Amino acid sequence: MRILIVEDDDRIAKPLAEDLRNQHHVVDIARDGIEGWEYSQAAEYDLILLDLMLPRLDGISLCKRLRGTQSQVLILMLTAKDTTIDKVIGLDAGADDYLIKPFELEELAARIRALCRRSREIQQPILRHNCLQLNPTTHRVTYKNKIISLTPKEYLILEYFLRHPEQIVTPSILLDKLWELDKSSGEGTIKTHITNLRNKLKAAGNMDNFIENVYGVGYRLSSN
Repeated sequence: MRILIVEDDDRIAKPLAEDLRNQHHVVDIARDGIEGWEYSQAAEYDLILLDLMLPRLDGISLCKRLRGTQSQVLILMLTAKDTTIDKVIGLDAGADDYLIKPFELEELAARIRALCRRSREIQQPILRHNCLQLNPTTHRVTYKNKIISLTPKEYLILEYFLRHPEQIVTPSILLDKLWELDKSSGEGTIKTHITNLRNKLKAAGNMDNFIENVYGVGYRLSSN
């Protein structure tokens, strides 16, 4: 998933982002409501973790603005306000769920899973290519039942290819879909990750040329 954290307290935002990235999510951080709005317009997010008390534009106003554009992104509000009326206001503004600070990362992860189950990705099917399998729910990748250990970025790249088996994928597509907006990465970074991914796939089952080069354009999943 691609997740946007809109939170002005780095003591919350940074460890939260690190934990989510360790779960193979792509995470951006915006530190006020206006920046959160700008991020939401610059990329397509699956989930926004939205603080209520934000500089420049508060969380309720940002939530209403997003819903006013017919955005279907999942919104989970994070706030220290725990009265019933505060929860009602947040949910009426368009939030999908509400979590009170302080919270445990395990509880947040469970809330995210619950939101996904209730959304369009209820039970994602296992992605397969010949003997290779990727389970989007457990983030487990296997070849002939042998587990392949991947870094978060390698996992996301492989998942993207398996979800778009007929597509020629350019480096710019991968940068746009899988890299945070505030990180500077280029085509060299993409090439390095794909090389490492190819080597791991080859070592797991002699899957030579699993991801093919398309000269002058990018890459595509092998049809073999």
